[in-house]
This record gives sequence, structure tokens and C-alpha cells, in this order.
Amino acid sequence: MSHQPADLHTDLPALAARTVMASFVGVTLPEWARRRLAAALGGICLCGENVASLETTRDLCAAIHEAAPDAIVSVDEEGGDVTRLYYALGSPHAGHAVLGAVDDPALTLAVAHDIGAELRSVGVDLDFGPVADVNSNPLNPVIGVRSFGSEPDLVARHVQAFVDGLQGAGVGA
Repeated sequence: MSHQPADLHTDLPALAARTVMASFVGVTLPEWARRRLAAALGGICLCGENVASLETTRDLCAAIHEAAPDAIVSVDEEGGDVTRLYYALGSPHAGHAVLGAVDDPALTLAVAHDIGAELRSVGVDLDFGPVADVNSNPLNPVIGVRSFGSEPDLVARHVQAFVDGLQGAGVGA
């Protein structure tokens, strides 16, 4: 029997909890997370340590949604070097830098749609991609291959295509 969430219109702690996406180590939903989800926690952000296989990820997402049907399950799945579903193996999808170098928005849309369809099939609701940063500062090593490129118009084209691909597959971007 799940707990009913507090009245979100009058309960400030419950409202605050709706903005939190917790994470944890492991491939099964811990009891503390199940309780917090049932009480009003906004969702769970999956990390590489939460993914052993697509099947275990599907089971984990189902457990999260069973604890709180409106909880948001999120992940950072960009393709290329940034993958959680293929954390141990490396992504089968081209990353942002490659897609930007090819500069074919239709290809970017197709790659993002494939990523989104896979995320949707395991129960993920929100992808923290695409990266919309313009890689314009060579002293910033964090962005690098996570960006579609160094030109704002190119980045904008591919960000839009990636968003359209994810959302076309039923996953928020």
C-alpha cells in the first residue's frame, strides 16, 4: 500500500521534495528511496552504477514508477563518451562532436530518436541531453566532445534536432 502524497498546495516540504531527484548506488531501488518517492520525492536520476543491463534498468525504472507513478526517471545519455545505458561498454551512438562535424541535422535527429526510443523502452522519462554549449573556449576542457561544435548556428541546429528526436520518441530533453 503506497502512501498518499501530502497536499502539495499547502505543504512546503512536500513541494520542495517534488523538485529533488535523488540518486543511489546499485541496480535495485533501495527501501529509503521507495519511501521517499511515495511521500513526494520528485524522481530518481540514474547514473552508470545503476545500469547493469537494459533489463535490470527496465526493472529499476518500473520499481520507481510503481513507488510513485508521477516520479521522473532521468539520465544523462548523450551518445559518444557520455552514456549511462552503456556505461561498461561505451555508447553505440555517435556523440555530439561527431554529429556536429558531419553537420547533418537529419542524422542528429535520427540518432537522438534512437536514443530516446531506447530510453523510453526501459522507462526513462527525461534525458539530460543534448548539451547546448558552444565549444568556444579552448581552456574549458569540460565541454570538448560533448558539444556539437564551436559555431553557435551549427550548435543550435543540432540541439534542435536532438531535442526533436528525443521528444519524438516520448522522452523529455
